[in-house]
Amino acid sequence: MINNLIFIPIKVNGIELNFLLDSGVEETILFSMDEMKEVKFNNVEKIRLRGLGSENEIEGLKSTKNTFETHGLKSENHTLFVILDQSFNLSSHIGIPVNGIIGYKFFKNNLIEVNYEKRKITVHADNEAIKKKLNKRFKSIPITIEKSKPYIFTSAIVDSLDVKAKLLIDIGNSDAFWIFENNKIKLPKKNFPDFLGKGFSGDIEGHRARIKMFSIDEFDFKKPIVAFPDSSSIRNVKMVPDRIGSVGGEVLKRFTIVLDYKDQKLYLRKNHKFSEPFTYNKSGITIQHNGLQWVQETVHLETVKVAGSLSEAEMAANNNTSGGNFRYKFSLKPIYEIVNIRKGSAAEKAGLQKGDIIVRINSESPYKYSLQQINQLLKSEDDTWITLEVERNSLILKFKFRLEDEL
Repeated sequence: MINNLIFIPIKVNGIELNFLLDSGVEETILFSMDEMKEVKFNNVEKIRLRGLGSENEIEGLKSTKNTFETHGLKSENHTLFVILDQSFNLSSHIGIPVNGIIGYKFFKNNLIEVNYEKRKITVHADNEAIKKKLNKRFKSIPITIEKSKPYIFTSAIVDSLDVKAKLLIDIGNSDAFWIFENNKIKLPKKNFPDFLGKGFSGDIEGHRARIKMFSIDEFDFKKPIVAFPDSSSIRNVKMVPDRIGSVGGEVLKRFTIVLDYKDQKLYLRKNHKFSEPFTYNKSGITIQHNGLQWVQETVHLETVKVAGSLSEAEMAANNNTSGGNFRYKFSLKPIYEIVNIRKGSAAEKAGLQKGDIIVRINSESPYKYSLQQINQLLKSEDDTWITLEVERNSLILKFKFRLEDEL
């Protein structure tokens, strides 16, 4: 689990690939194939694809009768779509290899339990004994399955307006909630523009704001941070009637959930993350991987004295002549680049720019952090100071700024 998103390994025609689990997609999609992995696709034809994002449709392939297999689950007549545009690459945004997205085909036949705390998915047989257990331990909430996607009815208070909200249950969305503006729902006055993510048809831009309340059945979420995508970013999305947004991983991670597509039910049980405050990236910078670099690291060697071996004095003398008990090794480490910067944010005011390569974070080498850890650091409490050294036009520049809550 990274950035509230779930990744699972699945073998495609015998080759293991990494998939984002996403209840918000109907079809299985492949992209960003590892050069070391060759997958044979069956019955291939060229097509055009279009989805979230403000740009035009993209070229792709459709392949049928493929075999998907993971942990004893097997699908032998699986249709998938391949995105040919290599610029569409989730791996650099996530920090691990991501080869594809799987949704409806994974959920449709069984009860799928997602335990966010244990980072474990359990696939239950669809029988009455299991459902009896679930009804005892979970809160059962009716959902609808429309165009192969699950929807839930919720309520929200936006600028004192009480709104009934039909939302897509979107496990593949890392935010808490998305809301689409309409005649009734308007963007709250206190907001800021932000990069919301990457879709099949380009970048998704929008705004973030806090609202007073969001409720799913008996579960209330006070002052959640809500994303309002721009209309241009969602123009290619085929909306089901009355849908006004999505509920994503920042909310779902606060539960153990079970999705039952056949009986159209969602089972929820709170976990210890339920009452955590809603946070966001207060720095205003979006960071992603930009390739790898060779890094020289010092490895200390422990010398163990064995009976009949050299004396301590002799060992010390040898260490002195050989330069000490360590050696160097070279490792490939990620390069981190600022790929987006929020207008008016703390980082922009400090002078950071899109394209800056991060050299040090708070006096530490950036490769000592995972991308997930860097993102958590940028969500720290207000008034936390962040120091970044960056490379720009072959110059090393140093910037310091304080995290501030803009909402």
